[in-house]
Amino acid sequence: MTTASGLNIQQLHADASRDGITKLVVGAIVHTDGHVLILRRSTEDAFMAGIEELPSGGVEPGEDLLTALERELAEEIGWTRPLTLDSGFVTHFDYISGSGRKARQYTFGLAHHGRPIVLSTEHTAHRWLHPADLPDSDVTDETAQAIRDWAAS
Repeated sequence: MTTASGLNIQQLHADASRDGITKLVVGAIVHTDGHVLILRRSTEDAFMAGIEELPSGGVEPGEDLLTALERELAEEIGWTRPLTLDSGFVTHFDYISGSGRKARQYTFGLAHHGRPIVLSTEHTAHRWLHPADLPDSDVTDETAQAIRDWAAS
């Protein structure tokens, strides 16, 4: 399946499988006026408590990347409308998950368009971060690179 934004989702799945990835994660660079939406994880959360991150989460069995992205954005920021991805932009990074699995996060870009941000209980705050201000955030190095990739696209 190739999306209207020119992304071949089946190829992304195939690439991950070929590379021995056993866990897929999706993320979103939600942007407006050159700034990116950053969420603050709850300090009560068992996973990476208190850090700043992009809206993101795991792909469930049987989901494709876009279905997972729609679900995660609904869960984390309250977006339920169809998504329009940035044309041709996707970036990824690989890591070893907390359970020891080889994981890959595919991160897509999409415009904010003034939609309200309604946080889940996993997050306590959000802010808009300009890529030049990444040193003033506590996003992971991988997330910072994904934001830099988007800013350069």
